[in-house]
Amino acid sequence: MSAQQPTDQRRDDDAAEDAHASAADAAASEPNAEEAALREEESEIAADYLEELLDIADLDGDIEIEVHQNRTFLSVVAEGEQAEDLKMLVGKHGEVLDSLQELVRLSVLAATGNRSRLILDIAGHRERRKGELRSLAEEAVASVRESGKDRHLQPLSPYERKLVHDFVAELGFLSASAGEGPKRHIVVTGPREAAEDATSGAGAGADGGASGAAGGAPGAVPQHPDPAEVTVDFTAPGEEPA
Repeated sequence: MSAQQPTDQRRDDDAAEDAHASAADAAASEPNAEEAALREEESEIAADYLEELLDIADLDGDIEIEVHQNRTFLSVVAEGEQAEDLKMLVGKHGEVLDSLQELVRLSVLAATGNRSRLILDIAGHRERRKGELRSLAEEAVASVRESGKDRHLQPLSPYERKLVHDFVAELGFLSASAGEGPKRHIVVTGPREAAEDATSGAGAGADGGASGAAGGAPGAVPQHPDPAEVTVDFTAPGEEPA
């Protein structure tokens, strides 16, 4: 039990952090010299850890490092049979990869005292998964547009939730995270434009003396509880938990 609590806390911390990740990434698109030095140190520590891991596992692979919007991305790549061998470090649904990513982050924390948000990819798994998540977002938006009902997706990791939030936003729709721990997932709601129009209309009605209290005015946008306080045990039909 004691070993599980820190893991759950890290997941909760990641969830809170990723709720504001898009804005934070945009603000950090031009890191200063100090941040650049931190990313370089983080990259070196993480690469050394991965090289040692590959040696222990007797696996071959090249480590590629990139920094985007002040976030470090490490990829372990190979070709042919070596690429197939690397997939053992990915696991079903990327579960092994997620665990390795956490270990690499912890190695950075132990060496520097700074919490890491680096992203680890192995054998191109996350890139392939990114395409799947984009399709998932497009399908969910199409469903909400057709039915007018919120669409609940299967549970996702904090990083994957961030990607889906971004994809949904690109399509002009709103989304929020709900649930806790391994059940935390995304709910895709209505179009952003409709929500903005409804909010503007409600404000205009209040200024003009229109009837209807807040929360009961016609056309008002339903107020969703804070995602951190919501637990929804739901997986959409036909979808398997990630």
